[in-house]
Amino acid sequence: MSHTLVIGATGTTGRRTTAALAAADHPVRAGSRRATPLPGAQPVRFDWYDPATFGPALAETDRVYLVPPPGDPDPATVMLPFLRQARAVGLRRAVLLSSSAIPEGGPGVGAVHRCLPGLFDEWAVLRPSWFMQNFTGTHAHARSIREDGVVLTAAGTGRIGFVDADDIAAVAVHALTDARAPHADLVLTGPHTLSHDDIAAIVSEVTGRRVVHRHLTYEQLRDRLAAQMPLEFAAMLARMDRAIAQGAEDRITDTVQRLTGRPPNSFREVARRELALRT
Repeated sequence: MSHTLVIGATGTTGRRTTAALAAADHPVRAGSRRATPLPGAQPVRFDWYDPATFGPALAETDRVYLVPPPGDPDPATVMLPFLRQARAVGLRRAVLLSSSAIPEGGPGVGAVHRCLPGLFDEWAVLRPSWFMQNFTGTHAHARSIREDGVVLTAAGTGRIGFVDADDIAAVAVHALTDARAPHADLVLTGPHTLSHDDIAAIVSEVTGRRVVHRHLTYEQLRDRLAAQMPLEFAAMLARMDRAIAQGAEDRITDTVQRLTGRPPNSFREVARRELALRT
């Protein structure tokens, strides 16, 4: 029986995608560096930087959900050899997690996006907007909210169609399992655009604790991030914030509604679900 391989199965969208596939009785292999067991899935060791893990992970697999290696400014270097090997052993469908800020052929994972149609007959690229879970999970924004009551960005008053990771996973499952072969570049957003000031206000309302958005310059954010990651990657993230300030992410799409048959979740709903429990 053929399986779906979920790479990054313990991550924000990977865990949700694995759970949704298992709940729908789709055989799923959960790929992670430690082969972490997850309910309803077969754990398998997978490490982008260890090609010896590629073959065993691909065994009995005909489709894959691809989460790029986090923090790598040039993921194509490790991803493309894996994808070529996957094609050679008969994998037929690939669904790539990218970003609304990165077009086909753009920096980072944009290079993988550009190559995907030439490698597989069935493919889709999910380009979600910024995750709502950045403010509720383990992201730096969520930590600074919990520890200091502050969100730090260089996005100014720019607005974003923040999207729930549950909705990303629902679209991923559709792209992985729908009988019609996908050939799609899918931009995913929530139902509304919000600024980080709006986000801070909603978190304050839901938790009862005052949270504010502190506006940084591009240089301030770049240097702050560079203390935690390579400068090249920090500069790329800071440029994304600057683009947001200039209106690059001020849009919503109907992708979640069109492919799942239900409207996307709002940030207030997600905050109540994931933050109100902690108050």
